[in-house]
Amino acid sequence: MTAAADWPGITGADGTRWHYLDTGATAQKPQAVIDAVTRAIGVDYATVHRGVYTRSAEMTLAFEAARRKVAGLIGANEGEIVFTRGATEAINLVAQTWGLANLKAGDRVLLSTLEHHSNIVPWQLLRERTGIEIDVCPLTADGRIDLDAAERILTPAHKLVAFGHVSNVLGSVLDAPRAVALAHGVGAKILIDGCQAVPRLALDMKALDVDFYVFSGHKLYGPTGIGALYAKADILDAMPPWQGGGAMIDRVTFERTTFAPAPQRFEAGTPAIVEAIGLGVAVDYVQAIGLPAIHAHETALVRTTREALRSFNAVRLFGPEDAAGIVSFTLEGVHPHDLGTILDEEGVAIRAGHHCAQPLMDHLGVPATARASFGIYSDESDVAALVRGIERTLRIFG
Repeated sequence: MTAAADWPGITGADGTRWHYLDTGATAQKPQAVIDAVTRAIGVDYATVHRGVYTRSAEMTLAFEAARRKVAGLIGANEGEIVFTRGATEAINLVAQTWGLANLKAGDRVLLSTLEHHSNIVPWQLLRERTGIEIDVCPLTADGRIDLDAAERILTPAHKLVAFGHVSNVLGSVLDAPRAVALAHGVGAKILIDGCQAVPRLALDMKALDVDFYVFSGHKLYGPTGIGALYAKADILDAMPPWQGGGAMIDRVTFERTTFAPAPQRFEAGTPAIVEAIGLGVAVDYVQAIGLPAIHAHETALVRTTREALRSFNAVRLFGPEDAAGIVSFTLEGVHPHDLGTILDEEGVAIRAGHHCAQPLMDHLGVPATARASFGIYSDESDVAALVRGIERTLRIFG
């Protein structure tokens, strides 16, 4: 749906197309982002927030403009956006600040079976420190978070619900408005992991009324090492600092330190300046195409892929028919790692493994799956190459 020239990462050394089907792990970068990062780390480079010279002031404006772009993308105010290294750091930040300040022994947190490890382990670490209890919401038969079950599980003892918006394995989409309503109905806060949602779904934090929302920039066609935490302004203002250092302070003496207001209070040290600027350009790129158009494009590819894979008796498909940008499957008698290796020989890149979702693998009864995930640059030639690679794999394993 975009020009091949926009995506140097999907062209092989010999000039042929590389069939990149691992966007769910990390997205390729458009030339506009590459150019912006190159310029920011080169002729435009300077630190932010501290310099009184012109270039520092200009970089500060560019850095804060990126924050406004991120806020605009998800329907938030710029003061509600904390730049982090990614979704993992954002969840840990919430757990170690809001969590430590507000959760105590006997309080309960509700997760789901399909969560990424980054939305499981931080809460387990918090459990070790505070004595909270963790409950797990089951899935429906087609791999969605079962909100009917969540409604039965939730009690006033639950103080937090933490769910993935789009499963990184199954592509199943959470009914986020209902999840928020259920959490708030028992007085709990809700955190949503939006890593797989932000690159393809139109979002509005105000309309959704979610308390915390996190995502990573590198899945949104931006650089690695940058992501965002959205939190409601009143919650963010009440959260204590996480890391101490420069930029997050108001006044420091050896007797006491006072802290900057949010979001700066949570951005200790020199930030990821170049990465934030690159993320801002990635947001521009995505918005120029339009998230509804991106979602429709990927949905069509998912449908084509699932139809093609159903022609193989040896293939077992996972997840719902309307999965968002992701198709997970296994090939009978072939470990996903072997399939991934053979596909690589055919110029096709998929993800093979547990996808940082081992509890979900246990639920599915498999050690690993093969996963094809799509992006803006994906097209039907990628699906055709995947099918050819599976055919070759079946011949090899005979």
